[in-house]
Amino acid sequence: MILLIDLILHKPQAYRHLLYNVLNSETVNLKGILWKSTVGFLLLDAYRSLLLSRSNEGQSSSMSFSLLAWIFQKMLKDVVLGNVMFLGVFLHASRILLNTSAGASSFKDFLLAVLISSYFKIFLVAMMVWNFPSSVIYIIDLFVLSSNTVALKVITESAMNRILGVCLVAHAVKFFVVQGLELRYLRY
Repeated sequence: MILLIDLILHKPQAYRHLLYNVLNSETVNLKGILWKSTVGFLLLDAYRSLLLSRSNEGQSSSMSFSLLAWIFQKMLKDVVLGNVMFLGVFLHASRILLNTSAGASSFKDFLLAVLISSYFKIFLVAMMVWNFPSSVIYIIDLFVLSSNTVALKVITESAMNRILGVCLVAHAVKFFVVQGLELRYLRY
């Protein structure tokens, strides 16, 4: 519980302990954790996309099968394309701005750090129970951005302004890709 509180408070020591001591390749099945956390990350991101589309469209209580299929297709494109662009830009920008290597182990480290530091998305589940305004989604996104920044700081030990630049660029690209897809759907 103390570790969770320290993660919420963005303490670098907590991220360092979690990423290097608790989740190291000698003590846990790193491949299994990556798969499970990736699926959880994508499901929470899909739910985020559903909440945003629901708040933008004001859905009715009765929906046809074709409308449900269209919503599912839209969410799938938003989640997959947005996160592929996010991770691609994140890795590319970190190579350029932070002078990191491009090895397979560093890719796993970056992916694990991004997935673990995106734990704030779990607070989207509270929106299933309580009715929050859609602005809460963007507040959660800001917490995820700040948490990603701290986790990247821990694994790269680079300057904070460069790390913040990498995270801002990656999150901005994801935001604009998803918004571009949204505008494309509105035209049809």
